[in-house]
Amino acid sequence: MIGRITGVLAEKQPPHVLVDVGGIGYEIDVPMSTFYNLPASGERITLYTHLTIREDAHLLYGFGTEAERQAFRQLLKVSGIGAKTALSVLSGMSVTDLANAIAAQETGRITKVPGIGKKTAERLLLELRDKFSAAVATVTTTGAAPSSEADILNALNALGYNDKEALWAVKQLPAEASVSDGIRQALKLLSKS
Repeated sequence: MIGRITGVLAEKQPPHVLVDVGGIGYEIDVPMSTFYNLPASGERITLYTHLTIREDAHLLYGFGTEAERQAFRQLLKVSGIGAKTALSVLSGMSVTDLANAIAAQETGRITKVPGIGKKTAERLLLELRDKFSAAVATVTTTGAAPSSEADILNALNALGYNDKEALWAVKQLPAEASVSDGIRQALKLLSKS
């Protein structure tokens, strides 16, 4: 899995960017929220990425923040929502607005996004009601080192813990915990619960 790319921004053509990393150009699809915050071509950038491997293509999606990537991954888990629709949602709403719409169960805010009808919005709200807020809120609102906390959360999810368990464990950790110490401490906490 390609988790992050740092390189020179070679081209910008919405919604695609080309990032040159050591002479290799990576074509990356980004939501418009990330696109608008990109520097000028020729400057150095870092994008959090999500790689999707299909039978006919390897597709790389890039995000300016860890919160956007987490939101994208949660949206992909909703039945009937693919990568293009997830990018549309993140292009049409900030992560905070999306989290608030899910928490308040506001179908109207979701249907304003192009390509999202009422049934899809209702399914999205239903399936993400408990999951989305916990996973994304951690990345957007927690203490001093959000990237470490996000890495710990991702590691716990990869080890089979659900978002609620992982979020609980991450909240128990001291703010200055490194990723490796945080994972170790979180696993101890989860084994006791």
